[in-house]
Amino acid sequence: MGDESTSTNQYRWYVDRAKTGRAGCKKCKQTIEAKSLRMAKAAPSPFGSGEQMMKQWHHVDCMFQVFSKQRATTAKIESVDDIGGWDLITKEDQEDILSRFSNPDEIRKRRNPISSSNPSPPAPKPDGTPDKPKKVPKKQSVDVSTPQSSNNDVIIPSCILSHKDNSFRELRRLCAEIANTPGYLDKTAIVKKFITFGTDGDIFKGDLLLTIKLLLPGVIKRVYNLQSKQILKLFSRIFGTDLDEMLVSLEQGDVAETIREFFEKSSKLQPAKKSSLTIQEVDAFLEYLAKLTREEDQISHFTKIAAKCTSNDLKLIIRLVKHDLRIYAGAKHILDAVHEDAYEAFQASRDINSIIRKTGSSNSLIEKSNLDVDLKVLVPVLPMLASACKSSQEAMKKCPNGMYSEIKYDGERVQVHKQGTVFKYFSRSLKPVLPHKVRHFEEHIPQAFPHGHDLILDSEILMIDTVTGVPLPFGSLGKHKKNEYANANVCLFVFDCMYYNGQSLLNMPLKERKNTLRQNMTEIPNRIVFSEMEEIHNTEKLEDMMTKVFRQGLEGLVLKDIMSPYEPGKRHWLKVKKDYLFGGAMADTADLVVLGAWYGTGQKGGMMSVFLMGCYDENRKNWCT
Repeated sequence: MGDESTSTNQYRWYVDRAKTGRAGCKKCKQTIEAKSLRMAKAAPSPFGSGEQMMKQWHHVDCMFQVFSKQRATTAKIESVDDIGGWDLITKEDQEDILSRFSNPDEIRKRRNPISSSNPSPPAPKPDGTPDKPKKVPKKQSVDVSTPQSSNNDVIIPSCILSHKDNSFRELRRLCAEIANTPGYLDKTAIVKKFITFGTDGDIFKGDLLLTIKLLLPGVIKRVYNLQSKQILKLFSRIFGTDLDEMLVSLEQGDVAETIREFFEKSSKLQPAKKSSLTIQEVDAFLEYLAKLTREEDQISHFTKIAAKCTSNDLKLIIRLVKHDLRIYAGAKHILDAVHEDAYEAFQASRDINSIIRKTGSSNSLIEKSNLDVDLKVLVPVLPMLASACKSSQEAMKKCPNGMYSEIKYDGERVQVHKQGTVFKYFSRSLKPVLPHKVRHFEEHIPQAFPHGHDLILDSEILMIDTVTGVPLPFGSLGKHKKNEYANANVCLFVFDCMYYNGQSLLNMPLKERKNTLRQNMTEIPNRIVFSEMEEIHNTEKLEDMMTKVFRQGLEGLVLKDIMSPYEPGKRHWLKVKKDYLFGGAMADTADLVVLGAWYGTGQKGGMMSVFLMGCYDENRKNWCT
C-alpha cells in the first residue's frame, strides 16, 4: 500500500497528507497514519513498463534520513519546484519541511512562476528520454543530519556528517571531561560549551539530537538483553582469550574496562591505532544490535565494529550497551545545557525529539524562549513522587494552603493512558504493566469516563475483597496468587488526572484536577473508584487521620498541597509511615544474620555490597531468607 503508480516524467518527489492511513513507509515499514504529513520519491515501477513510475511514500523524517545517506552524485531537492503537490499543502507544512534543510532559503526559491494553485508537472522532453542528473561537486556539505534509529527522529539543520563534532573520539573526550569534573553545574557548562561552539570554537556542526541521546543511554534506552557475563562470553571468543580470566577481572565491577584490557592483549583481533568512528556509525551499530538475539549474530556484529575501534572506543561502546557512561551526570545536567527548561519538558513528555527541535539548531542554543512541550497520550510521564515526612508539624509547614490526605495503598502504581479505543498502562518505572493485571480495565474505563476520549490517569491497582471492600495484601496481584482469592477483583484507585480530552492538566492546581475527576468519572464499584481522601487544614485532624490509619494496619498516608501542580519526577508530595515517626521508634524491627553477599559494580566494584539476610527457623531447623 506504500507505493502508487504514476505516469512517466512526473515530479521526482511528492508531498501531501495521507488520506486513508493504509500506506506504509518505505523505510521504517510502519503505517503512515491518516492525515499525517508524508513525502514520496518517484521510482521505476517493477509492475509496469520501463517508463511507468511509482510513488514510494515515507514519513517526512524517514525521507530526510534517506536523503542523508545518498551519494553526492544522487539527484537532490534543489527547489520547492521539484516537489509535486507543494502548493497544495498548508504554509505550516511547507515551513516544517523547509526547516529540515541546512539551506532553506535556497530551497524556497522558485525556478518557475506559479500559474495556479495546482501547477502542472514539468513538460516531458520530446523524445521521452529522462533528464540527465546534474553534476554535483564531490565535496559537499550534507543537507541534513545523519539518520537515527527511530522514524520520529528530528533532523537538525547545520549538521555536517564529516565534521569533527560528529566523531566518536570527540564524544569520548567529552565524556572523560564530564566524568573528571566534580561539580554538576560545571558538568553542564562543559556540555553547553561543546554543543554551542563545537570543537572549532566557532559553532557546533554535529548532530545535536544524537549527541544528547548518546550522553543519556540510561534514560533513552534500547534493549540489548546482554548482561555483563554474556558480554564477556562473546568477547572471549572474539579475542580468543580465556573466559575464566575475564570473569576474574570482572570482579572489579567494570565490564567495559575488562573488555578494554583484554582487547589490548588480544592476538586474534588488534585494536585500531587511531579512532575513525563517527557517532552515526556507533548509533547504527547499537540500533542493529538491539535486534539481534542469536549469539553467533551478536559475535559477528561486535567483531565488525571492534575491527574499527581503538581499545577506548570499544570501552565506551560497551558502556553504551550497559546504559551507563560513568560520567556521573544525569538527564538534568545534560539537558540543562540544551535549554534551561529542557529537563522539565522531558520529565513531562519523554519526547527528546520535540525538545531538540523546539530549541532550534545548535547555533541558537545561547538565546531561547521558554520551552513548552505538550504531553503525548500513550507516551509515559514520569510520576510525581513523595518524600518522607517525620511529623504532623512538618506536614503543615510544607502545605500552608491545606492538604489532601490520601490513604497510602499497598498496591502497584499504574499510569493509565487512553486514546480512543487504545489503552496503555505503565508502571512507576515507566515499563508496561503485565496484561493480566490490567486487561479487564478496557471494559470498565469507558464506563467510568463516558465522555473521556483521551486521558492520562495516575492511580494504584490492588486486589479488593468484593464482600468486605477491604484491600488485600501486596503481592496478591500475581497471576497465581489471584486464584487464591475467590471473592476478589483487581480494582483501580484513581487519585489524579494529568490529561483530559486534549488538555494538559499538569499546571492546574490539585484542587481543580480533583474537580475534573469528580465531574467526569463515575465510580464502578470494586473496579474503578476514587482513592479515599480528606481535606485537612489543622494538625489535630491530621494526627487523628494518622492514628486511624495505623490502627487499621494500613501502610500510611500521602499528603498533597491542595494548590500544587503535578510536577513529573519531583518529590513534592509527602508520605507518612510509622517507620518515619519519632525517629523510627515505631518501625518494625528484626534480628537477622548475613548469609551471603555479592560483589558490587561501579564505585562498589571489587567489594561485597549486596547482602543476603536471614534468620534461623527453630521449628524446621534451617535458615530462612
